[in-house]
Amino acid sequence: MNNDEIEQVCTNTSRECFRYCPLCGAETLYPNTHKTFKCGGCGFEFFLNTAAAVGALITDSEGRLLITVRKAEPAKGTWDLPGGFVDVSESAEQALRREVKEELGLDILSADYLYSVPNTYEYGRVTYQTVDLVYRCEAADASKAQACDDVAAVLFKRREDINPERFGLASVRKIIRRFLHEDG
Repeated sequence: MNNDEIEQVCTNTSRECFRYCPLCGAETLYPNTHKTFKCGGCGFEFFLNTAAAVGALITDSEGRLLITVRKAEPAKGTWDLPGGFVDVSESAEQALRREVKEELGLDILSADYLYSVPNTYEYGRVTYQTVDLVYRCEAADASKAQACDDVAAVLFKRREDINPERFGLASVRKIIRRFLHEDG
């Protein structure tokens, strides 16, 4: 493992949060590879696996993109897309339907997978490696979307009124730039 990879493990996982071995409790956990910590006492290896998240590109009957405003940190008050993390024992499509229902009160009629975008997500002093799975979705009457759960507001924006810099998460800015470029 080179120094850059060691630094990535230490930095991206907030080293002070990962000092103790989850198996034996010893304060001997150290970066072992670019994606693992290892316990110097018992030899346990802790893997930093990528978490899956989903994002929905939903347009209304006028072709405007449905955008949410984040209610909480990280990136509170910035624009976002509906979506969130995939739960344990849940498919990406199930997570997509659940998240859109929780955040907007909408039912997804169809969802077509488009592409994925690697991301980092900082929460509670820990930086998680994630991959955002992007879907183009048709929702039952998108105009009835309501701000629920962790959404502060719902916006519908025409393509020419969308500024990628208003989106708080880097991966979502990439998704929006691609949406504006490819679908224009």
